[in-house]
Amino acid sequence: MTSLLQDLRFAFRQFRRSPGFALTIVVTLALGIGSATAVFSVIDAALLRPLPFANHDRLVFPDTTAREGYSQPWSWLSYVDARPQLKTFEALAGYSDFTKINLESPSGPVSLPAVKGTDNFFDVFGVRPILGRTFLPGEDQDGKDDIAVLSYELWQTHFAGQKNVIGQVVRLDGVPYTIIGVMPSGFRFPLSQRNAIYTPLHANPSWKKFRGSHWMRTVGLLKPGVTRDQAQADFAGVLANLGRAYPNTDSGRTVKIVPLATQVTGKTDGPLKTLLLAVLSLLAIACVNVAGLLLARGVKREREIALRAAVGAARVRLIRQVLTESLVLSIAGLAGGILLAALLLAAMRTFLVDAIQRGTDVHLNLPVLAAALAAALLTSLLASLAPAIRLSGTDPNRALRAGGSAGTGIGQHRLRAAFVITQVALSLVLLVVSGLLLRNLQALLKTNLGFNPDTILATSIGLSPGNYEGRDPLLAFYQPLLERVSHLPGVQGAGIISDLPIQSYGVNSDVHITGQPPYPPSAEMLAENRAVSIGYFDAMGINLDSGRMLSPSIDTPHPAGTVVVNEAFKRKFFSSGGDPVGAHMDDSDKTEEKTAIVGVVTDVRQNLSVPPLAEMDFLVDEIEPKDRLTLLTNMALVIRSDSDPQMLIAPLRDAIHQIDPTVPFKTPETMTQIVSETLVFERMENWLFGIFAGFALLLALVGLYGLTSHEVELRTRDIGIRMALGSTRGQVLRQVVQRVALLMAGGIAFGWLLTLALRKVLASVVEFHAAHDASLLLALTITLGLFGIAASLLPARRAATIDPMQALRTE
Repeated sequence: MTSLLQDLRFAFRQFRRSPGFALTIVVTLALGIGSATAVFSVIDAALLRPLPFANHDRLVFPDTTAREGYSQPWSWLSYVDARPQLKTFEALAGYSDFTKINLESPSGPVSLPAVKGTDNFFDVFGVRPILGRTFLPGEDQDGKDDIAVLSYELWQTHFAGQKNVIGQVVRLDGVPYTIIGVMPSGFRFPLSQRNAIYTPLHANPSWKKFRGSHWMRTVGLLKPGVTRDQAQADFAGVLANLGRAYPNTDSGRTVKIVPLATQVTGKTDGPLKTLLLAVLSLLAIACVNVAGLLLARGVKREREIALRAAVGAARVRLIRQVLTESLVLSIAGLAGGILLAALLLAAMRTFLVDAIQRGTDVHLNLPVLAAALAAALLTSLLASLAPAIRLSGTDPNRALRAGGSAGTGIGQHRLRAAFVITQVALSLVLLVVSGLLLRNLQALLKTNLGFNPDTILATSIGLSPGNYEGRDPLLAFYQPLLERVSHLPGVQGAGIISDLPIQSYGVNSDVHITGQPPYPPSAEMLAENRAVSIGYFDAMGINLDSGRMLSPSIDTPHPAGTVVVNEAFKRKFFSSGGDPVGAHMDDSDKTEEKTAIVGVVTDVRQNLSVPPLAEMDFLVDEIEPKDRLTLLTNMALVIRSDSDPQMLIAPLRDAIHQIDPTVPFKTPETMTQIVSETLVFERMENWLFGIFAGFALLLALVGLYGLTSHEVELRTRDIGIRMALGSTRGQVLRQVVQRVALLMAGGIAFGWLLTLALRKVLASVVEFHAAHDASLLLALTITLGLFGIAASLLPARRAATIDPMQALRTE
């Protein structure tokens, strides 16, 4: 302990003498450790931490696929038939989570995420409520389903954590519901749903009656000891039975049994693992940088260490002294790293919550802090061990005789050069990935949407069905609202649509055009369905290509339904030629009741990641009055303005609440904002890789500057002699810059080899297309090279200004 305390005191004295050196080491470690700790927190929550359910290892997601090859949820009737046939499942629950529900609270109406499940929904997860109970068998039947279970967050937020909440009656969607339970903190399903309320499965009666209506997801709990292969075989057999019994709707369906933990991570699994590699690369750069700085400082201390060895210091004692100094630096770097990690996580909070299902669970905890401590100690050990061993093995006679030439050996030059080349190579990999991510994000943001997103304001409208019993929501709410909105200052058009473009896919159905030959059984011939008002096309700026627009005066009394289709529909269903206008669809046995196509309009994107899909739009006016309450409960309002759209928010709120004060008001957003929100995961990737690439470049430049400065300092005598013998300042400057340029070239070459070797790993984040990306990749490479050379100019200029007499006099 006495020796340790002596070492600690000596270390602090050393750092007081060289504060710049100590600060550089601490900042370098903080950047590496802080970035790694932030990513460790995300990886821990998203990939490593077990799901917050009992028997989480037995929970599975049956991913069902239609015979045409696309993912297809369950129909109610197929689920009811399959459930009792499964022998390997302890429970298979159905649920839907794609709607909202309105809570009429004392502070005003609130729109909540609604998770609607079958009576065995909570049995699957095995989590008991902290208050009350969950669903009983049969409570998902009509007439017994006006009960609700609160999530913990909802209980705290809107019910103030009151323990007497059990038995209270609240109005949900205008209907009285009795609260029967409160779930514990941390329970959420789906895990992305926050502040959710759980109710038995209310469904559109027509959806329950039609076996071809696929809208329900399922989640299952395997029996103890059952493997996924056994469950897969069992499930496949049940689907085959259903296919034989109902060939028109259920034949050819397949299933893949996916662990629920895998389904939860989804598309984020590969990018998160690649992000971990990126941050480990940054940590490696920090480690190499620290090692280079310690090595350079060790060269200056060779004579000091030689004197210590000459007067009897043992090699172990010398190693311990150097490692103690590194330990002090690593502890300071760890403290800075934890602070940086906390700041990064705070800045990432919005991204994390929206981009990752378990984003709200990301925080610094004991396992993460332990990982940070391990990273700090390991980085410090790896960075300081080689310099410590080299210093402790210094020959006192050689070091004392070397004088000012200490540290100028070929081996040490090569080691320092290897450090710089490694840093430059890893920095190049991160720069390339970051640059390509930024290019891809910019391309997505500049995608041709089919409309001008800057001038369109949109918001969701959720009516409470219980408040419209016996009333037509179209006549009682939507038409008066559109009338008021259309007269607001600056409004050029206003309309409603069932599913807003970009924000959601909506509902689709199989289509066959009358008179065309049967389509191949394996062909995917789906079209998106949208219900729209007459003003929707004008509000979105959608143009007519051929035929006519929908019109209530013409189409409402039409004996058959009428639709307008988009250009993608025409390309898909009339690829061999022909005019869609006037064509009919085989959706009825009677010719006079078949849906007719009356017009073709320009495309709009339903999703940024795929080209426009085939779409059919029909007027809300054509919906039978008895079905309007079911189909028009949730709509999106779109408004086109010739002025600042934000100026419409306040009058829009007043207009909605004057017509129906029970409708929750969601702050409208421009379509530009909605597009940005749909790219939240891509933005988070770009943000993080950009930060890490910036850190890596900074550390590489610091390392390069340190190497050049150190070599100039070591070669002061040599440079003085050269200049005394006739070398010009320009020649000295050029010699230093040439060495740096050579190191940069080596680092860049190694970096490209590394990038190409990791191409398959990096493909989960970004694709490389040599021909398309050549200019960007060349620009990144040149930029890195120029930054590296720029970092060497100051030490090179210092070398060129050395006074030969002063250099020789100091020797």
